[in-house]
Amino acid sequence: MAQITFSLLVISLSILGLDLGMVESRSRSRARAYLEAQCQTTLYSDLCVQTLLPYANKNELPSPHKIAQISLTTCLAKARLTKAYVDMVAKQLNNTKNPGEYQALEDCLHQIDDGVNQITESIKELKEMGIDGEEMFGWHESNVQSWMGGVLTDATTCMDGILGDKIGSKTKSMIKARFLNVKQLASNSLALLNRFTARHRASRAIKNP
Repeated sequence: MAQITFSLLVISLSILGLDLGMVESRSRSRARAYLEAQCQTTLYSDLCVQTLLPYANKNELPSPHKIAQISLTTCLAKARLTKAYVDMVAKQLNNTKNPGEYQALEDCLHQIDDGVNQITESIKELKEMGIDGEEMFGWHESNVQSWMGGVLTDATTCMDGILGDKIGSKTKSMIKARFLNVKQLASNSLALLNRFTARHRASRAIKNP
């Protein structure tokens, strides 16, 4: 009798575990479908979904405003890592007493510094959007668009500027890959910002026809 009871308990737990697994799977599928819809206007949609998926759970899906914040924050983290890497490479090149190699990275150093600052300011502006009144909404939006456009320009300029032979091919490839990632995240962030602002204005128009 005890053996039968134990067997029934094992079967019940197995069924329960299967049910929970199916629920979890459906939740993940729902979250992915939601994020794919949010990311459809981005140029790098797969990266967009990959960036946002860890922040979506079965209890709460991030709003368009929150999605834009997550994207910008992720872009800032990547930009800071890129800055640290370029700083490290620049110091190594400077120690070799080869001014030509160091000069080849100097512009990239300025550009990634500028990029980090612009993304940081963009995050601050995005947090203010809709909080300090609708009359300021467009002003904040314009600032973020300008700054993130600057990040795209800086990343492209650096990638184009290190095409010469002053830096080793492996290091050059690493730098370009890191800047490309920042550029892609910045592009996605800009698209997600525009999606958020468009939906915000649409909801305001419905409330105040």
